[in-house]
Amino acid sequence: MKKVSLLILFMLGCILSESKAQKVALKSNLLYDATATMNLGLELGLARKWTLDIPVNYNPWKPSDGKRLRHWGIQPEVRYWFCERFRRTFIGIHGHYADFNVGGWPNWSFISKNMQENRYQGHLYGGGFSVGHSWILKKRWSIEASVGVGYAHIVYDKYPCTTCGTKEKESSKNYFGPTKASVSLIYIIK
Repeated sequence: MKKVSLLILFMLGCILSESKAQKVALKSNLLYDATATMNLGLELGLARKWTLDIPVNYNPWKPSDGKRLRHWGIQPEVRYWFCERFRRTFIGIHGHYADFNVGGWPNWSFISKNMQENRYQGHLYGGGFSVGHSWILKKRWSIEASVGVGYAHIVYDKYPCTTCGTKEKESSKNYFGPTKASVSLIYIIK
C-alpha cells in the first residue's frame, strides 16, 4: 500500500511541475474498471511525437465467495506517435511489475491448470512491445485502445486452496505472450 501511495504522489508531483508547453493526460483503463480494479494513468508529453505513459492499478478487494484477485501493478511505457502525441496510432516499449494474490478463478494457463482450487501469491516483472490508437472525442476527451506482447518472469507461492494459509510450494515461470490490453478513457490537461 505504501508503494502505491508513493507512486500516486510522484505522479501528482509530475503534474504540478509540468511546464505549460507540454501536455499531460489523465486516463482510466475501462478493462480494469470492469474487474473493480482501481486505476489511474498519467501520460506526459516528452516531445512532439513522444510520450511517457505511467498507469498504476490496485485491487484490494476480497469477495466473500472465496475468489481472490488482489494485486497492484505498474506498467510504464515510452510511446512514439506516428502523427503527433495523443493523436492516432502509436507504438511503445513497456516494462511491468506487479504483486498478486489470486485464486478461485477459471484456469489461467500461464500459471496453472487448476486455478479454481488453488491460490497463488507472488510477483512478476518483465517488458514488451505494444501498438495502439487514440480517437479524439472532444477537445480534451479521447478514447484509446492498445495491446501488447512480451515477457514476464512470475515468482509465486502455491497454496492448496483459495482461502488456506499453508504454503504448498515455491515456484517460478517464464511467460511469453500478451502482456497488455487497454481501452482507456482520457482527459487531456493543457
